[in-house]
Amino acid sequence: MARIDDTRPFIPVNIAVLTVSDTRDLSTDKSGDTLVERITTDGHTVVAREIVKDDVEAIVAKLRGWIADPAVDVVISTGGTGLTGRDVTPEAFDAVFEKRIDGFGELFRQLSYEKIGTSALQSRCVGGLAGGTYLFALPGSPGACRDGWDLILKWQLDNRHRPCNLVELMPRLLEHQKPKA
Repeated sequence: MARIDDTRPFIPVNIAVLTVSDTRDLSTDKSGDTLVERITTDGHTVVAREIVKDDVEAIVAKLRGWIADPAVDVVISTGGTGLTGRDVTPEAFDAVFEKRIDGFGELFRQLSYEKIGTSALQSRCVGGLAGGTYLFALPGSPGACRDGWDLILKWQLDNRHRPCNLVELMPRLLEHQKPKA
């Protein structure tokens, strides 16, 4: 059974929060606020927060900037994961992924199904890796952000979580890159 090993010290993770929306700003971004509150309450650091339009190029540019920034360990986005014509977040994330974490979306939809039934199939949330940075795209509702953080990311971004977690893998994420001569 999964558990927290209190004999290990907690290691805070640096997280960037991205809201994808054509209509929100910082004063109306309840989903971004939800993520920031949960991230900081659980001892991690929000190192950046931005809002970008539902535009693949704008999302990709922001992701690439944060992937290149050694101060960012994880990017969590909210919004743009649905089925409408403007929902392009998964396509933008796919453009930068080196590796997908398929289980993230699968687990999110399973947990959502327990709460909202078959409506869970409308979520195209995704997870993956690029440049040693974890990338997760959540739906745009505060409830989805609470579920994504409280039920999945909170635990996987805690190095004390057993039997395993994403934090303990961080030192090895760039093993495939050749050292510079």
